[in-house]
Amino acid sequence: MAVELYKDAHHSCVMFSDLVSDEAEAVQANQFLIVDHGQGVILDPGGNMTYNELNLTMRKYMAPQHLDYIIASHADPDIIASLDRWMTSTSAKLLISQLWARFAPHFCKVGKTEDRITAIPDEGGILKLGKSELWLLPAHFMHAEGNFQFYDPISKILFSGDLGVSMVSGQDAQQAITSLQPMPPGMEPFHRRYMVSNKILKLWVQMVRRLDIHMIVPQHGAPLVGEAIPQLLNWLDSLSCGIDLMGAPQYQLPVRSL
Repeated sequence: MAVELYKDAHHSCVMFSDLVSDEAEAVQANQFLIVDHGQGVILDPGGNMTYNELNLTMRKYMAPQHLDYIIASHADPDIIASLDRWMTSTSAKLLISQLWARFAPHFCKVGKTEDRITAIPDEGGILKLGKSELWLLPAHFMHAEGNFQFYDPISKILFSGDLGVSMVSGQDAQQAITSLQPMPPGMEPFHRRYMVSNKILKLWVQMVRRLDIHMIVPQHGAPLVGEAIPQLLNWLDSLSCGIDLMGAPQYQLPVRSL
């Protein structure tokens, strides 16, 4: 199902949230389409399990062959494992971290990505889209070494990748979270394991507090709005996670048979 997160006469942001038919086999993931004045970008198009449905469902908003850009927050399979099929069916260019730009072609047949990959520098950048722009924000080590989030200044939506994730699916993934009291399912254990350290979270919170954010939309789970946004920032600012929690007990020689 397509969920319109924002729409005006010239600009739209659409979330596709339930394209994985068997969530016992694969994790739920959101894909996103942003269109401004006829130019379009797909954010984190997903793996092969989502390709057919996304390709069909997005046609209400833009014909896939007219897509201008594909942007990947990082290089995990649930982000761009379908890249070969997008490189075949569109003439879109791929934007991805400079750390992953030479790895992305491994998802494709030889020659498919030639002259079609733009490496995003660590500091990010601003992509012109139609008569608007999309901000590519550094989000390194949350959770990937080279990682980006995307801020749309028209809708004021922060597409946050693996930050703000909750473990909900189906209709629950389409209903915005308005409060983190109580904490959404799976949010705390996910962030404690997948975010690298509190130092990184503090730096990120300091950066995004300067943005006017009306909605945070992660790659997994439901969007966050209203009070949930400052609550998330305050929680992350003091969250111990990743290497903060690691010690000798996590680095022992194995004794259990699989």
